[in-house]
Amino acid sequence: MPFFKGIGIISKGWLSLGMGKRLAIFTVILLTTLLQAKEDRVINVIKVEGVITPITVSFVDSAITQSEEENAELLIIQLDTPGGLEQSMRSIVKRFFQSKIPIVVYVSPEGGRAASAGVFITMAADFAVMAPTTNIGAAHPVAMGMRMDEHAEKKVVNDTVAFIKEICKKRGRNMRWAERCVRESVSIGADEAQKLHVIDFIASDLQDLLEKLDGRKVKDKILHTKDKELRFIKMNVRRQFLQTISDPNIAYILLILGIYGLIYEFMNPGIGFAGVFGGISLILAFFSFQSLPINIAGLLLILLGIILLILDFKIPSHGILTLGGIVSFTLGSFMLIDVKTQIFSISAKLIISVSIITVLFSAFAISLALKAQRREVATGIRGMIGQIGYAKEDFEKKGIIYCQGEYWNAINLGEVIKKDDRVKILEYKGNKVYVEKVKE
Repeated sequence: MPFFKGIGIISKGWLSLGMGKRLAIFTVILLTTLLQAKEDRVINVIKVEGVITPITVSFVDSAITQSEEENAELLIIQLDTPGGLEQSMRSIVKRFFQSKIPIVVYVSPEGGRAASAGVFITMAADFAVMAPTTNIGAAHPVAMGMRMDEHAEKKVVNDTVAFIKEICKKRGRNMRWAERCVRESVSIGADEAQKLHVIDFIASDLQDLLEKLDGRKVKDKILHTKDKELRFIKMNVRRQFLQTISDPNIAYILLILGIYGLIYEFMNPGIGFAGVFGGISLILAFFSFQSLPINIAGLLLILLGIILLILDFKIPSHGILTLGGIVSFTLGSFMLIDVKTQIFSISAKLIISVSIITVLFSAFAISLALKAQRREVATGIRGMIGQIGYAKEDFEKKGIIYCQGEYWNAINLGEVIKKDDRVKILEYKGNKVYVEKVKE
């Protein structure tokens, strides 16, 4: 039993050591383990791009929670945003202040920006860093989906100024510039931001960022970041999908497809693909609208426009209903989202394209309806006139014919008809058809 023999030798050797030597060895092992654990602490990185929405809040919160559970060295947030919802921004700032690990906001890549809500998020981080040729600023609050009078706007601005001042006070940043950023919508580049103490420093890339962070003190600890490996945390598929449909242009397309799908289903009763597709599209559109500044008047105008276009199929209006529907639909599309919030606006090219497609589709549908109205009736009693049948017997005045799968009492208006002769129906009256022989 070599294994047990080896264990016995080690045990005897350990017991033969004095208490001081055993304590020294134990201390060395403990310190080595702690230092190794310290070296193994990870640095997590996430990318936050585009508009700040509730989906962004969920993503940032999960990344911070994961980093806390892993006792990560720090979390780096690569930020490039035109701004977003105030409530979402405030939620992210609160989560920063509650974080047990250091948070670094790195405005990148070059040419990127931290505008509007992005200013608050950047300045609320433990370390605010920018890449060269990036910019930060323009944080004046904008009313989402409503108009504010001068008094109401002043209250909102003052509240926002107070909020960003508290952020600057907590993080030791330039309070005066932050106030101007909110009140006057000023914006500056990375070099000026560093000079004004808006940010901590400029880093050309992530490796440069780690080198400049190394040795800095935050949250009562010294950072060890130099030559550390970065681990990127990506947004999961569910969040990516929800983030995609939160785009105003996607939400608008989903709304239109949903309305068209349901209209088609109502005009052609039966639970079919159009109804299911339309219902799903509308639900997804309304999910997107909960995080967008929707104007109810614009939504109602879109619905009214489509209703008017449908009515023109049924009611002859010489184009008046169609014209009204087009105008209502187009105006509603432009009004659907408050134009003051440009980061949430719908592309004018998309609105015009959808309006043109709607007009062409309506014209095509109306032309089909008119052709159908002008076409000779091919069903029912009137549809029998002009049909060809066969005589079932010889007759001169009255007899039996077979036509359209049925037997008919016939009155002969022409020459004598022989059995199996082809006859043409000329008229229907009193449950009888009036026929004549078809000449070969």
